Amino acid sequence: MVQMDEAARLTSRMAVPKKSLGLLELQIQKLMRAWKTIQFDLRPFHFIFASDNGIVEEGVVRQSQDITFLQARNMMLGLSTISCFCQSNNIPWLVVDVGINREESVGLNRKVRQGTRNFLKEPAMTAEEFQRAYDAGCEQVDEAVRQGHNILSFGEMGIGNTTSSSAVLHALSGISAEFIVGYGANPAFPEVIQRKRQVIADAVRKYKEFLRTPQDIIRYVGGFDIAALCGAMVRCGELRIPFVLDGFITAVAFACAAKIHPDVPRVMIPSHLSKEPGMKYALAMGGINEDEVPIRAGLALGEGTGAILELNILRTMLYTVAHIDQMDHLEAEAMEACRAKSS
Repeated sequence: MVQMDEAARLTSRMAVPKKSLGLLELQIQKLMRAWKTIQFDLRPFHFIFASDNGIVEEGVVRQSQDITFLQARNMMLGLSTISCFCQSNNIPWLVVDVGINREESVGLNRKVRQGTRNFLKEPAMTAEEFQRAYDAGCEQVDEAVRQGHNILSFGEMGIGNTTSSSAVLHALSGISAEFIVGYGANPAFPEVIQRKRQVIADAVRKYKEFLRTPQDIIRYVGGFDIAALCGAMVRCGELRIPFVLDGFITAVAFACAAKIHPDVPRVMIPSHLSKEPGMKYALAMGGINEDEVPIRAGLALGEGTGAILELNILRTMLYTVAHIDQMDHLEAEAMEACRAKSS
């Protein structure tokens, strides 16, 4: 007989047909196991790491880089999708500026540099710059835990960051850029995706001998947002703080973090399956099957929008586990009712 842990015991006694809540039951078990002690009060905090990418010089996007600053500002003003999602669900949020290409900072100023360098020409960042961005992510987790939050979620903002994320995943996995690279924010322009694939393949080939660790890969072809996300996720693994993953960019950071610290996959809760083709590969590198991802909504926005929807699922399930009637009670009442009818 398999011994049940407390998480399995709590969900197995719910007054529902066995396994009728499917993946939702498995997710709430994973959440409970991530904590050092089981809790029934979800206290989330959402971080958006924002940064610009020098690789946009190579024609891999059509949008103006100014959008990163303008949209990050909207996030702090409550005028973006992610801030509306957070406000409507009473979830506090913060933009952490780790590299927006403006002298002026947005949200919390942890600006390493005004955008990464063009990684087709030179490494995206120095070793010291990588460490500063990585440490900024760790710092936010430490501060959130100090404030009493028991679950975190992560998003990102940065024009060109699907290119840097795809480059990181290509270097980390060895999977061809043609299978990884999607349209990003440019679905109507096939020439952009072809350029993006070529730039990524050329850059990874250029630095091949230097790409020995996930940290190396982010440093050479990644972004400051990916470095910060990776640092934050590793810190969550170290502290056993569960976190909710969003889409493709955060999934690539997760793939890197999972290679750095073995406990990261144990505390990660997936939310949605991005339309980006590299999403399933990034998840797989952290040991997560796409069947473990609950939301199929065709999302491709980023910012952490899918993660906030997942927090709603977790909050609902946690409340349910705490308040639902127990199957033993229900069966006992049914037997008593049956006896009363037969007497």
